[in-house]
Order: sequence, then C-alpha cells, then structure tokens
Amino acid sequence: MTFNAIDVETANADRASICQIGIVHVRDGVVVDRWQSLVDPEDWFDPWNVSIHGIDEKDVRNSPTLPDVRGELRRRLRGSVLVSHTSFDRVAFERAMSRYDLEQLQVTWLDSARIARRAWPERYGRRGYGLKNVAKDLGISFTHHDALEDARAAAELVLRACVVAETDIEYWLRRVTRPIFPSPSGAVLRRDGNVEGALFGETLVFTGALGVARREAADMAAAAGCNVAANVTQKTTLLVVGTQDKSRLNGYDKSSKHRKAESLIGKGADIQILSETDFSELVGAT
Repeated sequence: MTFNAIDVETANADRASICQIGIVHVRDGVVVDRWQSLVDPEDWFDPWNVSIHGIDEKDVRNSPTLPDVRGELRRRLRGSVLVSHTSFDRVAFERAMSRYDLEQLQVTWLDSARIARRAWPERYGRRGYGLKNVAKDLGISFTHHDALEDARAAAELVLRACVVAETDIEYWLRRVTRPIFPSPSGAVLRRDGNVEGALFGETLVFTGALGVARREAADMAAAAGCNVAANVTQKTTLLVVGTQDKSRLNGYDKSSKHRKAESLIGKGADIQILSETDFSELVGAT
C-alpha cells in the first residue's frame, strides 16, 4: 500500500498563499520518508491565520517561493496517489500553481475526510470528520496546524481505514466516489430481465462494492436476462459478491445477504455465489 499525504498552511484567506508544506511518504503501509518546508507566499499574513499556525513574515523571510520548490514537489509526488484531508490542500495547490503559471501537480488526489466518512459512517457520515476530531477518536497524536504533522495524521487515518475495511488504497479510490449511505429502499437495484437474454429466468442480487457503479452492473445483468432484486430470497438464483467493507459487517466476515444465501443453500436452494469477475464473464458470454 503506497501513497503520499500532504498538507499546507496559508498566510491569509486566499488559498494560493501557501506558507508551509508537509509531505509524508507511505510505502507498503509504512511511513518511510517525510519532507517539509516553509514557503514565502509573496503575500501578506493575516493575524488570524498566524494565530492558528504560528507562522509569520519573519519566519519565511529567507524561505523559498513555490516556484523554487516546484522541482522537489514534482520529484516526490509526480504520478502518485496524494492524500489530503478535505479539498483545502488540493484547491490551495491549484490556485497557487495558477498564480505562478506553473504546471499543476500530476497526481491522483484522494480526500481522507471522504474516507473517514465511509469507513466509520455512523460516527462521521454526516458531521465530525475534521482531522483533529477523527485523529483524537482513533488515538492518533499530532500537533494540529503544523503541515508535516497534519500530513502524517491524514496518512495514519488512511492506514487505519484500510485495516478496518481490510482493503487497500485502490478500494478507497473507488469507494469515495460512491454515496456514504446506500439507498434505503434499494429500488434502483431492481430490474426486469430481458426476455431475449440468455440468462432469462435467473434472479440476481448484488452485495458489496463493485468496480463499476451498481446501476451499471444491474443494467448489464438485466440485458443478459436476469431479474435483479434488492434482497436475497428463495427466488434468488445468483448472488454477486463484491468487496466487503468490514466496518459495516457488525463483526461478521460476510454480509447479511451472503450469509442468508449460504443459509438457503444449506436448506437446498439452488443459488450460485459469484465474484464480480465471474459475473462479468457470465454476462459477457451471453
């Protein structure tokens, strides 16, 4: 599991006024390197910002400007997954790079606040997902509003979320694009199968996160002839199992749909349990 985490502090309300950068490098799930630098924003310092992070004009007087550290940023970050907590740091870099007419960072941004809201939805799904609050709950000690410390805390948060969900960074890149809470009715997952499809007569149910949008997968199944249902019943003939978020399984190893299907199979029901790959091959062959 390899990624980088970044944080910035700004001199004033203009997010382009970056005055400190902190970067943490994670390789195979371990922090292996850190880098930080004060930055001369060539801008004024608002006393309110100074009261937050403690950095003022005197501190950055002999510091490099953003164009001066651009090469170091490119060397450390180019082509990587870059974690930041909320969109603040991403927007700060976008505006600062534009101010100096510099190439934007060539990275894949990943918001650790969005991860926290999905890894622990009952705690942070709707509120309370600020870095300080989440770190305190997870037992992550750090000095808030120091860029390097904030970057380390964001990296630790992501690592904890990977452990809780028993998954990796690639999973979270997909998961943050989907809703925090599933549709309560599941109505969008119901489809009538194409009567001309080779799988007409099958009743299919999905469980877990898929590599494609659930609606798209449901459309594929229906086009192949499957009736798509929201829940496992005695009518179910196919269960497609995606990646399971272990934080939502209430201590079980499998989802409630998966366990119910196995229970019905034990009672004689003819249900096939498929991986997403199996499902893709099945509908692709029809």
